Amino acid sequence: MSELEDISRHVHDKISSIQCMLDLSAVELPQRKKLGQELFALEGLLEEFEKCVGQQEEQLKHLKELEESSRKDLEDLQHFKDNIPAHMPRKKGPARLSRSKNPDAVVAIGVEPCGSEPVMNQTEAADVQPVQQEAVKKTNKSFVREIMVITIPEFESIPQYMKGRASYHQLNAAVQSINTAVSAKYKILHQPVKTLKTHARKLHKRFKDQETKDTKGHFFVVEDDIREFTQMKADKRFQGILNMLRHCHRLRELRGGGITRYMLL
Repeated sequence: MSELEDISRHVHDKISSIQCMLDLSAVELPQRKKLGQELFALEGLLEEFEKCVGQQEEQLKHLKELEESSRKDLEDLQHFKDNIPAHMPRKKGPARLSRSKNPDAVVAIGVEPCGSEPVMNQTEAADVQPVQQEAVKKTNKSFVREIMVITIPEFESIPQYMKGRASYHQLNAAVQSINTAVSAKYKILHQPVKTLKTHARKLHKRFKDQETKDTKGHFFVVEDDIREFTQMKADKRFQGILNMLRHCHRLRELRGGGITRYMLL
């Protein structure tokens, strides 16, 4: 801007000089030669001035484009912030436990039933943080595998006859419930039997009895675990969800001894 002001001031001085020469030209003839030189110089200054104005206009155009691009980016970021998926992994705080209908059973709170879509408010969304590297370093004894959430492309790849009326959010709510059951089951298995109460000790024995040589090294749940630790119902809709999870390579079935085991992949 200062450059334009300098040019404008210079042009104004030249015009004033020319005006003075025009006033004197009627009296002093030799001034006409000087007048021509000043006019030529003024023409050059005007060309430079127009060039500078053109550059400033081009720069202003780029700045407006940048402003529009930044505005759109800000709107996209706000949309992402306001629509964080409810199933996105969050930094885990202290576990909240509750009792099921069985007095010694440990049940995780906050699991949405399959038929409803979980809702995350802005306060909860703000808690979504990357899991620190130190937090994921667990011993083999305490590690529990979880099913990864279903992505939108994976959901869209599921045949419509298999999806039925199940929504994307309902499917991932079921994933959360199954992960809750797996976590609760193996939390009991990882504890010394002598530290468990009566009902938990019975569950521990049942879990051990359901293991076979084919389940060694794998994590699995059965329908009784789903009923024990979550609010999901092992009904026809649940079977449909299992079919979708098998289609997405999250589970596989292992039958034997009159029990269907759902093994995590």
